[in-house]
Amino acid sequence: MKRFIIEIETFLHQYSHTSFLYNFDAFLPSPFTYIYLPEKQIVIHCVALDPPVANGEFFQELNRAFAERNLRIIHLWEDVWHTKQAIVQSRLLSVLGKSATVPARLTQSRRIDKPTLDAFLVENHLQMPTGARFKYGLYLPERYFRVIDREKNNFTMSLAETLQQNTEVLMAVASFSNAKTFVREGVSYRSFELIRFANLKGFTVVGGFDKLLKTFIKEQNPDDIMTYADADWSDGASYEKLGFERIELTAPQSFSLDDQWQRVWQKQPHEVHEKQVWNSGSWKYLLKLKQE
Repeated sequence: MKRFIIEIETFLHQYSHTSFLYNFDAFLPSPFTYIYLPEKQIVIHCVALDPPVANGEFFQELNRAFAERNLRIIHLWEDVWHTKQAIVQSRLLSVLGKSATVPARLTQSRRIDKPTLDAFLVENHLQMPTGARFKYGLYLPERYFRVIDREKNNFTMSLAETLQQNTEVLMAVASFSNAKTFVREGVSYRSFELIRFANLKGFTVVGGFDKLLKTFIKEQNPDDIMTYADADWSDGASYEKLGFERIELTAPQSFSLDDQWQRVWQKQPHEVHEKQVWNSGSWKYLLKLKQE
């Protein structure tokens, strides 16, 4: 068994007492390893760099097949585990229900600057920061530090020094594009894109995404908001709970890996590289706010 799969297994055992099944016979065959968590109805598909994959359609087919069985599948690539391990661990903690929770009502929502946003995303989001016109953060004031369960996981345990040195902690961020005007069925819409959302590693701000979204809507009065959910990790259910409508599944994207295992997008995905990886596309969502 590859080292990175053993490392994932070790981390899961650290925070979960549930039993795991490997390469469950009832699942569609894959050259890679399945870790099945029956109690959570979740399958972690551990995708090694070898053998190579011809195209990303394979992962979308798995997504459809597992969704039909009411199972959630996560495609966890070997390069992502090695380059973004802390962030992946935080995402897995959320899957296991082991994130520390903070109520959004205790936080303060306000605009933040680009350096603050980018620094937070580098530390807490699997994808790289991108340009954004509107940037917001949720801050937990010092008087509410008492609600933090500091023994919940390895991230909360390492937060002690930060709490001692600051009067507030940035718990979550969201970034949005500038407005673009689209015409649909003869009607003009002022549309924005939700570009990034992230919680602080090891935490879930309960209602945090909703609070940031409402702050943005109140300030900018958009006609609609478009966003994407990474299909490697999400089926977009959290967006649907807030009224977003699923529009489409985008095509898989191909990447090559540099010497540091960082992903470089391939404009020509048919070009075969020695180290080539894929994603399974993204779910496109739209929140319609303009009255018809």
